[in-house]
Amino acid sequence: MLLQDLVRRAKVTGQGRLLDLASGPGRVALAISSSFRDVWAVDREPEMIEVGKAEAMRRGVRNVTWTLGQAEELQAPAGSFELITIGEAFHRLDQRLIAERSLRWLKPGSYLAVIGCSDILSGRENWQLVAVSVAERWTRHAFPSGWASSSARANRGTNNVIQVLTEAKFENVASYTFIEPHDWTVDSIVGYLHSTSVCSRRILAGNLAAFDSELRSELKALNPAGVFHEQIRFGYTLGRKPT
Repeated sequence: MLLQDLVRRAKVTGQGRLLDLASGPGRVALAISSSFRDVWAVDREPEMIEVGKAEAMRRGVRNVTWTLGQAEELQAPAGSFELITIGEAFHRLDQRLIAERSLRWLKPGSYLAVIGCSDILSGRENWQLVAVSVAERWTRHAFPSGWASSSARANRGTNNVIQVLTEAKFENVASYTFIEPHDWTVDSIVGYLHSTSVCSRRILAGNLAAFDSELRSELKALNPAGVFHEQIRFGYTLGRKPT
């Protein structure tokens, strides 16, 4: 629902190019790839790129170019993208630099979309707290001071995104919010956590099997049926490059 709404509001033509920054395993890029001639997906985690490539192959998606690297270091031609997306990662980037460069990379009249949603690791449901407890225990070796929620030069929240895009001279900056019920299974919870930067297979390394086993066991103890409910709040902030 969100991505279909985004494609509609961004007036995507079906013939342009999408840039998905900090793409992770390509949840955004793959979902809307059919609305573009070609897609650039950029992420700094080699594991995420490999997972994205495998999923693209499974889906038969062939128009995505995967690039390993920092979003801030990307070299891209000016005026070459019809839409730029950043999904659940803007708080980890140099926000003002990315907004300024996105303005240059976009075609006149095209859009930058910053996407976000409620996260298992920041949720308050009992099953989410269990997942966080297990995740923190098995990733403490990699994050002895705890998980960093954002980069040193970034803030979180919709109001902050609106301010950053407005200061970068985007026009018609606005946010759109959706709330939708969602059922998680034990498998989907484990899979989601592996897709995050803090619980990836690379981070868990030799603890992967033990992490998975303990998480599955504790979730099943909480609900033997293995189904967990959530009202997911998600949305995006959209800004238009002046013509």
